[in-house]
Amino acid sequence: MFSSSFLKDAMERAVKTAAQFAVVAFGADTVNVIGVDFLGVVGAAGAGFVVSFLTSVASSRVGDSETASLNK
Repeated sequence: MFSSSFLKDAMERAVKTAAQFAVVAFGADTVNVIGVDFLGVVGAAGAGFVVSFLTSVASSRVGDSETASLNK
């Protein structure tokens, strides 16, 4: 399950999801960068990273164990 291919795939997905969570937490309509709660943005991004990585680990038992994808 934790082959280099699997870890590379899972980490790529987790980083992308963390970035998406950060954008959502930052807010699409926020213009004032000074007023942004950066700790909240980092927390949301971290949560997205963890959720994505755990989803990849869970899907390894369903799909191909060499990738983080749910598909076979």
